[in-house]
Amino acid sequence: MIPNVDDDLLADIEIIEQPSLTYEIKLDKDKMGNYIDGIEAMKQAIYHIVNTERYQYLIYSWNYGVELADLFGKPITYCYPEIKRRITEALLQDDRIESLDSFEFSYSKGNVLVKFRATTTEGEIEIEKTVKIG
Repeated sequence: MIPNVDDDLLADIEIIEQPSLTYEIKLDKDKMGNYIDGIEAMKQAIYHIVNTERYQYLIYSWNYGVELADLFGKPITYCYPEIKRRITEALLQDDRIESLDSFEFSYSKGNVLVKFRATTTEGEIEIEKTVKIG
């Protein structure tokens, strides 16, 4: 029989959702901008997650980033579902991202272009990512 424990510590916990307010990174100009929030901050967060190789950088948690580097040289029939699975796994670590769908793949000269839609707490975002596999 499992004992029924009434834990007083859990009663006082209040979960507060953090804002997505962050610095804007202007990739085309290699500089930081003003603050951004909402859908623009989500676009930037998704961009960083899908462009950071998981386990590569000590500054990030092991839950941050995506594992795509080891797909280099693998057959295209293996890469398509793996890319979808790995991107989904990486992005759903962020609790602001609710779901991913509408994945489309195309292959050209050793690169896979993947397009998909992310449904977030701020709205829907169309994403493109190129994965080098050959």
